[in-house]
Amino acid sequence: MARPDKSAAVTEITEMFRNSSATVLTEYRGLTVAQLKQLRGSLGQNTTYAVVKNTLTKIAAQEAGIDGLDDLLVGPSALAFVDGDPVEAAKGLRKFSKEHPALVIKGGFMDGKVLSAEEINKLADLESREVLLAKLAGAMNASLQQAVSLFAAPLSQTARAVEALRAKVEAEGPAPAEPAAETTAEPASEPAAEPAETPES
Repeated sequence: MARPDKSAAVTEITEMFRNSSATVLTEYRGLTVAQLKQLRGSLGQNTTYAVVKNTLTKIAAQEAGIDGLDDLLVGPSALAFVDGDPVEAAKGLRKFSKEHPALVIKGGFMDGKVLSAEEINKLADLESREVLLAKLAGAMNASLQQAVSLFAAPLSQTARAVEALRAKVEAEGPAPAEPAAETTAEPASEPAAEPAETPES
């Protein structure tokens, strides 16, 4: 029967496998305690770097439904459980391994697939999520500016046409007014009065 502490360790590692977006397996032989602490700090809050026992990790991987890690769990092993951007974690591990060759990246697991050390390095060559989002935002902003220009162009052309027409009308002056039609008729002349008859003498 498994000891309670081992059972608890397996349960913890299993949960970390299940809750991680990616896991990177490393060998840390030769790193000091101070260097391990420095590595943990360099990976940030979204990555947990844990020294593990291979036998317990194999059991935990099986319970988490992960196959193919047994060959990587050889020698002193430590796992980087990534809760954030796997690219950032891969970049951090590769940078640290260049500065401290005692850290060896052995492989990893992401999206249901076991990754080789070479694939982890290729992952580190990708642009981070933040950079990609910044580029996407820039592209969307540029597209938005183009759309605004596209919609604004006809309006500005119309405004220029209206302004040109107004200037032309002002230059020519107002149109001459037509004379008003006469509406009063001249009074008819009255017939001349006939001469009064004179009495005969």
